[in-house]
Amino acid sequence: MTEAAAGECFIEARELTREYRRKVELIHAVHEVSFTIGRGEHVVLFGPSGSGKTTLLQLLAGLDLPTHGAVLLRGRDLASFSEKELSIWRSREVGFVFQDFGVIRSLSALDNVRLPLILSPDGEGGASARATLERLGLADRLHHFPQQLSRGEQQRVAIARALIHSPSLLLADEPTASLDSASSAEVVGIFEELRAERNLTVIVATHDSSWIERADRCLYLDKGRLTRAGAA
Repeated sequence: MTEAAAGECFIEARELTREYRRKVELIHAVHEVSFTIGRGEHVVLFGPSGSGKTTLLQLLAGLDLPTHGAVLLRGRDLASFSEKELSIWRSREVGFVFQDFGVIRSLSALDNVRLPLILSPDGEGGASARATLERLGLADRLHHFPQQLSRGEQQRVAIARALIHSPSLLLADEPTASLDSASSAEVVGIFEELRAERNLTVIVATHDSSWIERADRCLYLDKGRLTRAGAA
């Protein structure tokens, strides 16, 4: 799927810049980055450590605001969202997967996944959490704690938790950086399968080249700048 073929413009970065002040030095974490991503696309933000990938993800999620430029969600500037609107959008439409998994060690796999739904109308979300874990091959690990799981299994728990509220956007920051090659390949495959099944828009920040061949497009970043973009 190319950018033009993706159909609906789901999220857009427009001349996006994020600056930080370090004593007298002005740091451009992201500098004048522009692109559009269609609904259902799988896009990789690729670059070395320090290239601005994580900052860009945070801007796209509305976790940080740009110094200049804008992030548009379905044509609306995220900067115009109230704090309540941003909170609702992130809790309902955005799933996050991180390099360090972020699982709570005192909770079982099942409880880790259903945690975001505890206060939802369907009670504690047990059935939904169980089904999601089973979909990710963890049917026999529901009541295991993180220390009883492999690193690949912990990442699958984190993916299940990110999916529990059926988001439209899945953001992942170096999701395979701490995994071995076999677990990494498994996670890459899971992302692509889930994208196809749920029409998820998937944006992965990584320096792991194994993601590139599975994505629709790759945006290459270096020192905060978009250096090139194209089909993966």
